[in-house]
Amino acid sequence: MPARFRIVPDDYHVPYAGTAEDGRKFFLSDELFGPGAAYVGLYLWKADGTFDEVKVDEVRRPDGVPPGQAAAAGADQLIAARLGELGKYVLEPIDVAPFAVQRNGVTFGWVGTEFEGIYSIHIEPGNFIAYYAPWDGLDYDT
Repeated sequence: MPARFRIVPDDYHVPYAGTAEDGRKFFLSDELFGPGAAYVGLYLWKADGTFDEVKVDEVRRPDGVPPGQAAAAGADQLIAARLGELGKYVLEPIDVAPFAVQRNGVTFGWVGTEFEGIYSIHIEPGNFIAYYAPWDGLDYDT
């Protein structure tokens, strides 16, 4: 398992990843989900890529989305507010460390796992993005 992996912003599941005005690295998503709940999560790492903090807001899960499927929560105002907290930010690839924290019994973070000798780092909650070697952030499974 690598000490660091890369997250590259894209137009699919990773629209917001980069560097905040204060130098911290960030990943922001409104597609986080668990049983019966959805979340907007701002994941923050220090400038050196070590974990700093997670800011989480529970939001209403969109109607009609099958269990186990990621979907935008439609929380555009909350996304805008969280982006505003970052100051002048740059969307760019970031190299960060995996981490996991608990909030009200829910795991949030980028969690490393191994299955049949293959390592991956996936997002929680929802496990809808998983990165694999070579850890360059260019390809991920959903």
